[in-house]
Amino acid sequence: MTKKTILSSTKEVEVRFSEVDSMGILWHGSYVKYLEDGREDFGKKYNLGYLDTLAEGFFVPLIQLNMDFKKPLVYGDKAIVKTTFINAEAAKILYQYEIRNAKDNTIVLKGDSIQVFLDKDYQLVWSTPEFFIDWKKKWKLI
Repeated sequence: MTKKTILSSTKEVEVRFSEVDSMGILWHGSYVKYLEDGREDFGKKYNLGYLDTLAEGFFVPLIQLNMDFKKPLVYGDKAIVKTTFINAEAAKILYQYEIRNAKDNTIVLKGDSIQVFLDKDYQLVWSTPEFFIDWKKKWKLI
């Protein structure tokens, strides 16, 4: 039995005053930004960022985002955003997310997202781009 390669990154984010509602609770829309921060951190760590894909001639828009809220974060909390790449055969980039409160390690949010490849004419790419296949080989995903 071979060990499955898991690629993930973690990023700490501090809940800022501008991100909370009148009760001091992190506004639900701010979580989207935290997941974006997680994707950017993953991209930098593994060379799969937006500028990397653009340099290869592709846009990678987000087409689906799911979030399951467990507990709130409040102003002054620090969140740990864990972003994990999910390997798929399709021409898509899949991530799973977990946000934890840094002070007690409790799960705050679980989520996932799907991104697809568009060419520079904004046309959907149905087959997996060669650079993405090479990227997967580099990280021993195929």
